[in-house]
Amino acid sequence: MDIRFALVQAFVFFFAITVHEAAHAWTANRLGDPTAAALGRASLNPLAHIDLFGTIILPVLLYIAKQPIFGWAKPVPYNPNNLRHPRRGGLWISFAGPIANILTAAAAVLVYQVLKAVGAGVPVTSMWSKPLGGLANILFVTAVINISLAVFNLIPIPPLDGSGILAGLLSERAAVRYERLRPYGFLILIALMYTNLLNVVFAPVQKLIVRLFT
Repeated sequence: MDIRFALVQAFVFFFAITVHEAAHAWTANRLGDPTAAALGRASLNPLAHIDLFGTIILPVLLYIAKQPIFGWAKPVPYNPNNLRHPRRGGLWISFAGPIANILTAAAAVLVYQVLKAVGAGVPVTSMWSKPLGGLANILFVTAVINISLAVFNLIPIPPLDGSGILAGLLSERAAVRYERLRPYGFLILIALMYTNLLNVVFAPVQKLIVRLFT
């Protein structure tokens, strides 16, 4: 793989998780809990969000294994007792990260489509061959990684954001039962990764992004 492409992937991945986690912290603060914001987690500084395994080790292993790159940062802490509406607030705090990534991916696609409309667009098949090829490459990787991160985190398996969203939609009694799944969450995710079932989730949206950049 072109070293330039690998460096762009790494940079965009750190940017994507930073936006993701900052969105969680910002939303929690807006809904009444300043815990994460007070810890500096509403910052766009990547160093405030790095998790050794989820941010560095796992993405490197996936890159080596030629799998879609995804991962997570340090969880954003929040105190539900500070929220004006704890269950509804928890749902929106969980949803904020994926929404931020989806909006970032949409913005990258929009910028590329504007460039394409005015005749300055460069297909990703010629990423580095023309003056704007580098920009097209960055926009493409930004869209793919952000949409992949959003989709991955929307999987309703603890500790991913999808579990917080689902818990907020369930009744309190059902949510308590669902929470019993949490100790097994990582094992389930590892099983999904090694059986390539995650590709079933990622493939359709990634193919859509590729079509928008060709």
